[in-house]
Amino acid sequence: MEFEAPPEHALIRSTASDIADEYGPEYWREREERGEFAADFWDELGEAGFHGLLIPEEYGGAGMGLQEMGLAMETLCAEGCGMAGTWYLVVTAGMAAIALRESGTDEQKREYLPDVAAGDRVFSVAITEPEAGTNTLNVGTRAERDGDEYVLNGKKAWITFADRADEMILVTRTTPRDEASKPTAGLSLFLVDMDDPGIEVSPIRKHAINYSKSCEVFVEDVRVPETALLGEEGEGWWHLVETLNPERVGFAAAATGIAELAVSNAVDYANDREVFDAPIGTHQAVSFPITKAYTNVETARLMRQKAAWLFDRGRDCGYETNVAKAAAVEAGIDAVYHAMQAFGGWGYAVEYDVERWWREINLTRLAPVTQQMAYNHIATEMGFPRSY
Repeated sequence: MEFEAPPEHALIRSTASDIADEYGPEYWREREERGEFAADFWDELGEAGFHGLLIPEEYGGAGMGLQEMGLAMETLCAEGCGMAGTWYLVVTAGMAAIALRESGTDEQKREYLPDVAAGDRVFSVAITEPEAGTNTLNVGTRAERDGDEYVLNGKKAWITFADRADEMILVTRTTPRDEASKPTAGLSLFLVDMDDPGIEVSPIRKHAINYSKSCEVFVEDVRVPETALLGEEGEGWWHLVETLNPERVGFAAAATGIAELAVSNAVDYANDREVFDAPIGTHQAVSFPITKAYTNVETARLMRQKAAWLFDRGRDCGYETNVAKAAAVEAGIDAVYHAMQAFGGWGYAVEYDVERWWREINLTRLAPVTQQMAYNHIATEMGFPRSY
């Protein structure tokens, strides 16, 4: 693992910083209050080539890796975009692009990847279900073969971009779990057109990140051809794993990026705000908690970079992505908490934005995997008996 960044990393960082300057905290405060999707920001990411970072050059992408995507996400978050810096990239440009790149047929890649790279096609990835929750192996959405078609039925929840997606990658069971040879067998992924009349989408009211909808999705008797199967029938779990590790890396980048954003604003405030004839930053009760938390943010950032480095080289990285996500979330939440505290009462005011970053970073405790499940996986890798 090299610590000297290649030249393209400097370009990614400067481009992301320029975008964040244009779409800064006030912009996202307004989008959040209005519950309005940031279409101009989405288009800007496309013009910068960020939607295509993970897509091979032959399909119009940059042919880069998760290290570059993590850097773009973290910089966007840290320089003013907050959670939006990851949120607008992680599903389509991240999970869907990787799923198509790694598991798609040549025809599927030619049909979808160029549009994804250009920012002209939006995907949702429908994994979570109300009854299954974190246990993806318990999904109840069924895909039943009928001749040369499959009939899809089920319900999903917390599906990002489902209200505006062109296509959805739908996680189903083609073999019921109690009939499968093992729990990971019998899952299959399908590419589904969101305009199908059998699909109904209902946004969920939520605590934050209202510049993007998270939705319930109802699938009733939706018919898709055999060519809609993404990867091999019954092997969907292993195709899905290829997207779950990058998602965790993306949320780790969000946590460290939001933390950096909140801390930098708190440091500025602590230098300007005076009490007892001195800036409040001179008081160690203000500076030390933020400084201590931020040292952990810096450490977590390195673990994210290691996880991405392993992923880009095709190596096993489940342990590393869970460590990166868990460490970044703990460090990030602690840093934003103390940053908010430095503002005193103004930390609770909408106009200072830190209260929004506090709401945003707390989602990372719950998604894309809860902290408890991340620690369960880490504990098992350490040698503790399996608890799930």
